[in-house]
Amino acid sequence: MSGQGGERGSGERSAWRSDSDVPSGRGVRAGAGAGTRAQVRAARRKRATRQALLAAGATVLVAAVVTVGALSAGGVIRFGAAPAGTPVSATGVATTTIPAPSFTEAPATDAGQSPPASEPPASEPASPPPPPAFDKAAKSIDDPTSPWVVVDKLRPLAGAAGYVPPDLVELAPDIPNPNGHLLRADAAASLEQMFAAARAEIGVQLVAQSGYRSYDSQVYAYNYYVNLLGVDGADLTSARPGYSEHQTGMAMDILGQDSSCTLDDGPCFSTAASGQWLAANAWRFGWILRYPDGATPITGYEFEPWHYRWVGVELATEMHATGVTTLEEFFGLPPAPGY
Repeated sequence: MSGQGGERGSGERSAWRSDSDVPSGRGVRAGAGAGTRAQVRAARRKRATRQALLAAGATVLVAAVVTVGALSAGGVIRFGAAPAGTPVSATGVATTTIPAPSFTEAPATDAGQSPPASEPPASEPASPPPPPAFDKAAKSIDDPTSPWVVVDKLRPLAGAAGYVPPDLVELAPDIPNPNGHLLRADAAASLEQMFAAARAEIGVQLVAQSGYRSYDSQVYAYNYYVNLLGVDGADLTSARPGYSEHQTGMAMDILGQDSSCTLDDGPCFSTAASGQWLAANAWRFGWILRYPDGATPITGYEFEPWHYRWVGVELATEMHATGVTTLEEFFGLPPAPGY
């Protein structure tokens, strides 16, 4: 009995597969056909697929819940009533409109051509170039007809004995000119403008006391002062013939009707309103005070607050701007204290 039971029990157990091998939980005979085994494998695959789908769905659901929570916490998605103007779907849920991206169309180029290069960034504007230096050689300082001619005790007027300026004119009728002196045309025109400015700005009438003098007139004037002051005294106040700026037709002794100063009163005119206005403003019209105070070692003449020389606005302005008061210093000429 025990032997037969043992054989039978062993044979029956080997004929059945484990319960885990069948989908229904009941045993399937090992001797079933090949179709039955294929059905078992298909059922297993189907069950595994279903389980995978369920797991994936659960994962997506969890991720969606986490994402919605984060967006809601950040204020990106809000629940409840939508603000005015917010688009609402057919179900009454507020929707968020995302603007369509904009693109700038690149300029069309011909085949084979490269697109245009971008322009370099604009640089800061360059500083303006400095003004050109004053050209001291622009006009002659030797030619007696030049407005820049320098005449002093070391520089006589060229051809002085026979020299007469080419364009002498009478002064304007509204300029007091007690001695009827002439000036060169450009100097006369600027003198008229300067006298008019004095009347307009300080209400004073200037007087043209002494202008062009011929060579012969200067002989007479110099001898007068020699007889009055001696040679040394005369040389400080009057030029010798051929060395006088008055012969150029571009010098004028100027006084004012606001004072009783004369050409023999030394510095008197420098204290008058008219004399002070001239000293401060003559450069605007092309005139310079030719023999300034303290410049006797350079010019050779005592301070003459009435003696003005026309050099033109360009040079007068440059001398005013640089503070150089004598032609000798401006042009780098040697001092001329004596003959």
